[in-house]
Amino acid sequence: MKKTRTSDIVISVCLYLVLLGFILFLDRTLPATDIALTVLKKGCIYSLVAVSMNLLNGFTGLFSLGQAGFMMIGGYTYAILTIPVEARDSVYQYFNGGIVRFSVPFWVGLIAAGIVAAIFAWLIGLPVLRLKSDYLAIATLGFAEIMRAFFQWDSLGVLTNGSNMLRKYPAFRSTVFPFVTASLCIGIIVLIINSSYGRAFRAIRDDEIAAEAMGINLAKHKRMSFCISSFFAGVGGALLAMYQTSIQAAPFKSAMTYEILLIVVIGGLGSVTGSCIGSFLFIACSEWWLRFLDAETTIGTFRVPLLRSGFRKVVFSVIIMLIVLFAQKGIMGNKEFSVSGIRDWLTKKKQKKEAGA
Repeated sequence: MKKTRTSDIVISVCLYLVLLGFILFLDRTLPATDIALTVLKKGCIYSLVAVSMNLLNGFTGLFSLGQAGFMMIGGYTYAILTIPVEARDSVYQYFNGGIVRFSVPFWVGLIAAGIVAAIFAWLIGLPVLRLKSDYLAIATLGFAEIMRAFFQWDSLGVLTNGSNMLRKYPAFRSTVFPFVTASLCIGIIVLIINSSYGRAFRAIRDDEIAAEAMGINLAKHKRMSFCISSFFAGVGGALLAMYQTSIQAAPFKSAMTYEILLIVVIGGLGSVTGSCIGSFLFIACSEWWLRFLDAETTIGTFRVPLLRSGFRKVVFSVIIMLIVLFAQKGIMGNKEFSVSGIRDWLTKKKQKKEAGA
């Protein structure tokens, strides 16, 4: 058994390195504006945020809708801390250069983004995590909307720049950076899920009364899951800010949280690999594969009906409805795509074939 686990780890690492090499090859051969690289970069970021949301919704059973708010907190924290000192007067031109007069390395800002988001999660979690189901969702959604309005408040402009953009902070150009960063963070989440804390989270999801009877501190573990999820959502928000090269509070609406929740549902609640697959499929469909549906097309004198701006979203909505209808547990359900999983599936298939023969 130990030998099998070791071989699975070796194979998984080799596959990861092959994938990393392939991404590095695409990054060096394709132009920086190529849509494929855009999908890869954004897909990596959304994968991290979707997995962090799945940790809370899928593995702990807490229905939270505050992910966009924690992403915004993380993105703003990163931008505020990493804007070069010499650029602050131009960025905070309406607020006399702002009150922050120092700058930290990008990796410090990235970690700080997660920490600040986790601190806010701990504070909001004290009263909110007493609620359950829809009430928790409404409370966290309200928190995200309040924070979005708060960050655009002119009285806080010396820190957040009000309703104006934050820009000129360090960004990334390579696709490798978001891929490696998201992979590292998702790997940490997987380790947490497979630890004793992860087993406690799943016990709370399955039956809170039974979990408490087994000695699990419900308040402590719920708060822990909430803070861990928010930490990685903050890191994802910082990566999104780096990708966009500017950040503003206005786009972090509830619709962004709904998109992430949709990715989690499409991939499968309780499946890390499902969230990753769902993220790339969602980004690819919404920003690449269905783009031609928005372009008016004429063949000779015949104008193809329906093909016009906005039709892509209609078709995309129909595809999502079909997935929800015919794959109610999502693409992966609660299973994981892994080397050991593939081996077990092939073994069972072989046993069935032999039994039938």
